[in-house]
Amino acid sequence: MESPFTKVPVSGTNAAWLTTGLFAFVIPAAALWLLAFSGPPGSFATLGAPILAVGLMGAGIIGAAASASLATGVLLAVLTGGGLLTLTLVLGSPAPLHPLSAALACAIASLSFAARGALFARSAGDKGWWIALFVVFGEVSILATALAMPGALPAWLLALLPAQWTSVAIAAALGGADTLAAAAPLIALAATAAATLLVAMLWPRRWPYAIMFTTWLACSALVWHRPAPSPAAADAGSAPHAAP
Repeated sequence: MESPFTKVPVSGTNAAWLTTGLFAFVIPAAALWLLAFSGPPGSFATLGAPILAVGLMGAGIIGAAASASLATGVLLAVLTGGGLLTLTLVLGSPAPLHPLSAALACAIASLSFAARGALFARSAGDKGWWIALFVVFGEVSILATALAMPGALPAWLLALLPAQWTSVAIAAALGGADTLAAAAPLIALAATAAATLLVAMLWPRRWPYAIMFTTWLACSALVWHRPAPSPAAADAGSAPHAAP
């Protein structure tokens, strides 16, 4: 049984790392900046968490796929989460009401996303980062559509997305809810990470994919039936604004 922590031969490209940087930090940081200076009051309560989730996802999945290393993907995602959270403070947002809950959500999400990237690298080699890019783009598109047009997408579709699980868990921590309030998405992220790593370790055997997809569907059902508090319930004063 080969460990997903071990690198596999893969030819990383400048394009792969450029893409990682764009989705991990540049685009989320630009979005946070625009939110701070142009967003309406209270917008950070609903948009801040999805932006952070996108950064974690881009760093974890694409970074792990580009480097063919689970550890690298986790490290990049953790650093990205810390950097984006720090940026929100610099832009004037108050500190998370439950910083440990926010840190736990970022850590578990980092592992979950990096596990998927490591699997893509192991199964597709130097094409793995392209698969990671398409996955990130797909989930980001759905999240953006749901935020831009509330009610346009069915709620069950959002419940299928690990990026949404991450967004919900981070939003709960930012809005003042404790760790238990976001237990379902955190359990979902941890369980899918374990199932994905199992597939990566047993590759090229195909039967573990049935375990991974079953786990993903079961976790989606858990999130659907045990939703965390809505980010709209967060303090409207949590929106960052530039100092006059």
